[in-house]
Amino acid sequence: MAMLPLVLHWFFIEWYSGKKSSSALLQHLTALLECSAAAVVTLLLSDPAGSLHIRSCRVKKLSDWYTMLYNPSPDYITTVHCTHEAVYPLYTIVFIYYAFCLVLMMLLRPLLVKKIACGLGRSDRFKSIYAALYFFPILTVLQAVGGGLLYYAFPYIILVLSLVTLAVYMSASEVEFFKDLLVRKKRLVVLFSHWLLHAYGIISISKLDKLEQDLPLLALVPAPALFYLLTAKYTEPSRILAESGNGH
Repeated sequence: MAMLPLVLHWFFIEWYSGKKSSSALLQHLTALLECSAAAVVTLLLSDPAGSLHIRSCRVKKLSDWYTMLYNPSPDYITTVHCTHEAVYPLYTIVFIYYAFCLVLMMLLRPLLVKKIACGLGRSDRFKSIYAALYFFPILTVLQAVGGGLLYYAFPYIILVLSLVTLAVYMSASEVEFFKDLLVRKKRLVVLFSHWLLHAYGIISISKLDKLEQDLPLLALVPAPALFYLLTAKYTEPSRILAESGNGH
């Protein structure tokens, strides 16, 4: 949940930056700075204060995330709202992190975009910021409702979503060969960021319990991109239509 704002920032920056804009890379780096600073500040403020460590209650079962559903009703009529966060601070720390992300974004990004986004129209410059004002409330509701489910399923969600978004991006950017990646620097930034997500998902699933068995799995990180580049030319729609036309 901490990585999702950064991924979504990068996605919408790339989506709205335009092909002629040279500001996308700086905006990507600014988004990384915002989320990193927000994460550090959030950790420093949580218990124990001033440390990057977290003192947390151990999660034993899914119901630990939803203690509000287990408020007692002694007379079966009146509900006593006395439960607390059993997984503290794993549930509420995400909301604090989102608040800092939002504050830092509103302080840093508008000034940066106004100065460097010269390749975009006046109405398009701030669209990536407007998008964040939409997805932050959505992420907040997602964490509030599905925090427990995400705690157990996030490695698989990260792997699937990173694979899908990488394929969609490379297809939309018409990347078919290795040289297409080298033409624009921000394509390499997007590729490496997806590789980091792949690696994080693999590490989260394996937990690196047995290093000699789990570390070689990281060699699979570039595999989806390589597979796409090697097979894209065979699935080009115009080529398929041309071959089917020649067959007739």
